[in-house]
Amino acid sequence: MAPRVHSTSEEYRALVDKAYNKFARLREFPAYGRNKWDFYFHKAFQVYSKLWKFQQDNRVKLLEMGLKRWEIGEIASRIGQLYYNYYLRTSDSKFLIESYIFYQAIQSREYFKELDKDAALANKQLRYTARFIVICLLLNRRETVQLLVRQLRSLVDEYARTFSEGTDAKDWKIVVQEIGRFMKADGACETSRSLRYCLLYDPHPSIISSVHKVEGKKPLHLKDSILASYYHHEVKFSELTLDTFRMLQALEWEPSGSLFKARTDSSMGIGASGGIGVSEDISDPSLPPNPHKYILYRPTVQELLLVLATACDELPCDGIALLYISASGRSGRSLSMSMSTQDLGEAPQPSKKGVVSLTPTLSLKNANSYVPHTEVIPDAEIAVVDEFEKTPSTATNTKEIRAKYSPSEPRGVGSPGLWLGSKRSPGFNFLYPIDILPFTRRPLFIIIDSANSFVFESIIGEERGEQAILLLSPSLVGLEDEGATSTYSSSKSSGNMFTFFLTAPLLAFCRVIQSSSKNMSKGNFEQTERLFATLIAEWGNVLDSAMIDPAWARILGDPFLRQLTCRFIFCRAVFGLHSKYRDKPEHMPRCYPPLPDELLPTSKVVEMVIYLMATKFGALDQFDGKLSNTKNADCLSGLFKDEATTTGEDFSTGEASEEEHSDDRYPNDLS
Repeated sequence: MAPRVHSTSEEYRALVDKAYNKFARLREFPAYGRNKWDFYFHKAFQVYSKLWKFQQDNRVKLLEMGLKRWEIGEIASRIGQLYYNYYLRTSDSKFLIESYIFYQAIQSREYFKELDKDAALANKQLRYTARFIVICLLLNRRETVQLLVRQLRSLVDEYARTFSEGTDAKDWKIVVQEIGRFMKADGACETSRSLRYCLLYDPHPSIISSVHKVEGKKPLHLKDSILASYYHHEVKFSELTLDTFRMLQALEWEPSGSLFKARTDSSMGIGASGGIGVSEDISDPSLPPNPHKYILYRPTVQELLLVLATACDELPCDGIALLYISASGRSGRSLSMSMSTQDLGEAPQPSKKGVVSLTPTLSLKNANSYVPHTEVIPDAEIAVVDEFEKTPSTATNTKEIRAKYSPSEPRGVGSPGLWLGSKRSPGFNFLYPIDILPFTRRPLFIIIDSANSFVFESIIGEERGEQAILLLSPSLVGLEDEGATSTYSSSKSSGNMFTFFLTAPLLAFCRVIQSSSKNMSKGNFEQTERLFATLIAEWGNVLDSAMIDPAWARILGDPFLRQLTCRFIFCRAVFGLHSKYRDKPEHMPRCYPPLPDELLPTSKVVEMVIYLMATKFGALDQFDGKLSNTKNADCLSGLFKDEATTTGEDFSTGEASEEEHSDDRYPNDLS
């Protein structure tokens, strides 16, 4: 008996069912650890490759049999989600651009255009648009983001009018508010360089000086990063907070090659062979891969420690893991008790119902879990700052200076840890320094951005095997607008300042001096960014030649950690020399082990850069009390002249150059 021949429609439906089952299977894997996810991702790609090719080859027949355009869009959207999740798993940018290609094809071909008759189908279009916004944000396609935000707002308005009852229209309106706040908070970055490590500005790894030889120890390279943020009503879009958005970019290479070139329609296939098709030549083969990242949105303490344990367990012998936490030092209960004392702003209340997830197939927990409505009260408002212990009068000048820029924090400030949770079970949701100690058997580079960062100093000297490196934010950052109250954290409105310095230092400097990059011509600001990147890169050479702690010596060969270290030095110098914050230890960021004295804020090589930037932005009066060294002034005068000779611009003033540079930061939309 001859085998039954399946019709085109039956074969197509069978492929759709198989593909959707493979897609659903991926949800069962945790978002951490090198387990079987890679095998199942490849299986899912193979099935979707076959499905996509089949519908292309049989498009006419399928349309005649009743195939809807939104069904084609749904397939393309699932493929885009697979690529995006593969990027989250690997941090490989080529998968991010492949995701963009499919989402952009859906947009240009209007697969979801006629879905206003059914609420479920209209919701698909909303979800697709929100996910496409995330992709474009990560690729810095801001013009496309603005276009998509307007489109999303229009779609949500239409959705609310058409399906007014029994739908999640209110939740979608909150999504629109979130992206509006996110774009406004990140608006300063529109005129700046990419936050990623960019070879147009930053030194190539091959020219970084050789690291110190540490007897019996291997040089370390950043392999894994755990990025976690937990503030109530912080600036975010879906599960991507502004602080983690900035930090994840700072730990990636700026893609190159065909990544930003227009692609033809013929390149949109996954590949007939069933393998994972990716963009060609989008990365520099001379560069190492991006360090792997775990991006955790509002994790519990247990989830954070589980991911940290997994990262440490899988760390290679020459690897170091970066742990970044941006969180409050006060419990949700303490914050809610003080709600009536603060202007809570216009942050929308979190919805009980999750609308769109950044990780539709991967999640540490249920994306729809409800976060109680609890507001952030700035930590500085509730901190009681005691007198700092003075350095003994018998100390040497060097020790006095070091103590000034690495102070002990006041007793009784905040809480004994970081707060990761709601107001329920306060002790259960505190992350204590002792929780981190078991993982110091492996090398750790720890960044804490919190008013309670000082409590993590207790880790130093108590490590279980490897010496940890800590970068700790100030306990107090007094950045106020006129008539406003000084606060530690501005995460409600524009992200945390310490994170801003580590990811976009020149923009953070502008924020401290209450200036704006938009006050300059675009060409002038671009040249200033190039000069600034060159100058702080020189600090890395100073570190190479100085007597330095072995823990620092082992990581200076890694370009990402080296750059973070230089940016920390800049942050410390800005607050150490600014007339409003100097001589106030609570405003000083701290690092452990201490960095060499050659790079303290009062050192000539550091003070000189601050003087140059202050002069460039017309803010020298805010530093003048400390930057009065005439030798520095003479030296910088020569730097201005050299730079003017090279660029044709006068860097001694902030005036716009006559010739504006064309805006080539944004790629042209793909056709």
